[in-house]
Amino acid sequence: MDNRRAIGSWISGPRAAAEDMGVEFGYRGQQLGLPEEGSGSIARPGRRFAALFIDWALCLLIAYGLLSGGKAQAASNWALVVFAVLSVLTVGTVGFTPGKRLIGLRVISEDGGRISLPRVVVRTVLLVVVIPAVVWDQDGRGLHDRVTRAVQVRL
Repeated sequence: MDNRRAIGSWISGPRAAAEDMGVEFGYRGQQLGLPEEGSGSIARPGRRFAALFIDWALCLLIAYGLLSGGKAQAASNWALVVFAVLSVLTVGTVGFTPGKRLIGLRVISEDGGRISLPRVVVRTVLLVVVIPAVVWDQDGRGLHDRVTRAVQVRL
C-alpha cells in the first residue's frame, strides 16, 4: 500500500488535501473583493514578516539608544513599548509603519477605507500579544486583522 499521498496531505494540511479532492477555495482576498495580484491584493506572509523585522529592528535601535541606558536586556523590553506606540501612531495616521512602507504594504479596512483609531489600538494590542498574529484565516489575515476588520494589502 502506498501511503505517500496520505502523508503528503497530513504534512500539507487540510486545505491541500481538500484541494486535491477538488474543493475550490479561490485565491486569497477573493471573499473580500480584492484583486488576486498587484496593487490592492492581500500581502503575502513573507512581505509581512520582512516589514515586521524592519519595524522591530528600528524599535530595538530606538529603545537601546534612547530608553534603556545602554542595557541590552532593558532595550528588548522597551522595544515592545516603542513598537506599540509606533504602530498606533503610524498605522492610525498614514496606514503603514516604516517597515510596511519600505516593503510596499498598507493596512486598510475591509471596505477599503482607513482604520479608525480605536480599531488601530485594538489591533496593536492584539499584535503585541503575538498569539492572534500567528493564527491566520483562509485569506492569510492574522486574527488581529480579522477582529479589527483590517487587511494588509500591497501598495
